[in-house]
Amino acid sequence: MDRQSSVIKKTPQRRGLSLKWKWALGSVAGVFLIFIIFTWFVMQAFATQMMDTEKQQVSSSLNAVTNRLEHINESQMLPAEIDKLLRPDSTNFDQVVNDPVLQQIARKDYTVRVYNENGAQIYPEKGAKIAFHETKKRVIKTERVQGVKMLVGREELRDDNHQIIGHVTVENHLTGYHKTFNRVYAIIAILIVLGLFLIALWGYWLSGFFLRPIDNIKKTVDTINRDPQAQVRVVNEERTPDELTDLSNLLNTMLDRMQRFILQQHQFVEDVSHELRTPVAIVKGHMELLNRWGKDDPKVLDESITASLKEISRMEVLVSEMLDLTRADQVELTFRDGDTDAQELINGIYTNFKMIHPDFTFLIDDDLKGPTIVNMNRDHLEQILIILSDNAVKYSQERKEIHFAASRSGNVVELAVQDFGEGINPEDASHVFDRFYRVDKARSRKQGGNGLGLSIAQKLVEGYGGHIQLESAIGQGSIFRITLPIKQKDQN
Repeated sequence: MDRQSSVIKKTPQRRGLSLKWKWALGSVAGVFLIFIIFTWFVMQAFATQMMDTEKQQVSSSLNAVTNRLEHINESQMLPAEIDKLLRPDSTNFDQVVNDPVLQQIARKDYTVRVYNENGAQIYPEKGAKIAFHETKKRVIKTERVQGVKMLVGREELRDDNHQIIGHVTVENHLTGYHKTFNRVYAIIAILIVLGLFLIALWGYWLSGFFLRPIDNIKKTVDTINRDPQAQVRVVNEERTPDELTDLSNLLNTMLDRMQRFILQQHQFVEDVSHELRTPVAIVKGHMELLNRWGKDDPKVLDESITASLKEISRMEVLVSEMLDLTRADQVELTFRDGDTDAQELINGIYTNFKMIHPDFTFLIDDDLKGPTIVNMNRDHLEQILIILSDNAVKYSQERKEIHFAASRSGNVVELAVQDFGEGINPEDASHVFDRFYRVDKARSRKQGGNGLGLSIAQKLVEGYGGHIQLESAIGQGSIFRITLPIKQKDQN
């Protein structure tokens, strides 16, 4: 492998706003936008309603003025006459207060203008003269008069004979309207500022409450970063299940797996160092013997070379088995799915071993009704059955008989390999799946065993979610049973 490709680049560290502040500011921005849109629609409806009210008041003013002036003739269209009609001189206070015309025209934000038939302004006599706009019917609309936006109502003025003698204009400067809206806008602005402040505080507190598991995750990761073998995990007992709980559980599972792989790596190195020490020492001893004087003795030379080659071959087998064991440890990562017909495979193993060992009697009890698909790589299941079958042959020296069995129970399939050899006592049976464990070390070494086969089989089976167990009795033999889940698509 290229040296550069094996270098792990350090992940760049970037810091920004914390998630709490992002949550708080995002909540403020979202609520502010929603509030502005909602306020805009409410204010539009409120403005329309208020403008309708102002138009009704202008219309009432037009009615009051035209009704008061409808009995005059063209010759009475004089400022004094009009003022006398609109502002009657009365000593009766109640009459003055309850006069509808005075109620309308006495308002500071109202101006009443009267024009003659020719469009000349005759009332009020003093003050600014506003240009005349002729109209055939009553019109009430907003206009700009001398740069000021106001509500203007216009209507023809007729005498008793319904002859046009002039025009009346009522100007509503909308002072009260604008004051009301300025007050409402000020209240809304204060509410917005206060509301955003309170929402920001609430969002910050709420984000801190909901994101509390993130702090626990960070503390756990920091601890693991300092000590990869630290037995700390994210605790979620007090929380109801949610996405962060799922994330915490996923992290805990990942840490369990990571630490298991680290332990497996350390154990691999220790096991290899331990197991290779003896053959290396033997080879070294023979080489030193040959270096001193043995190379001149053909008999010693032949014995040393033969022993060294034997130990080298054993080391080669040992390294190969150790690599198989390492791959078996990681099978759940590298092989997630598989489609293997358990019935076809166990029958194939049965047929092959009958051919390889003609001096043995092989029997098979197949209760599977047709193809039975399990979620396992075919090579792995075949390797497991070969390991179990080889062990059965090795330890069946007197009664050379091997039984295979296959059956189904619910959603699992059970495969079994039985021998009638020496059997294993309970103390040894509890350790047969340990690495490098050998019941009879001298005999196992003579037969070429390293004590790794059953460890490889167990790792492979458990890596695919299965289970392997041993039933054994001294003098009666052993049965290895494998239980594997059946894929749901299988309809047997």
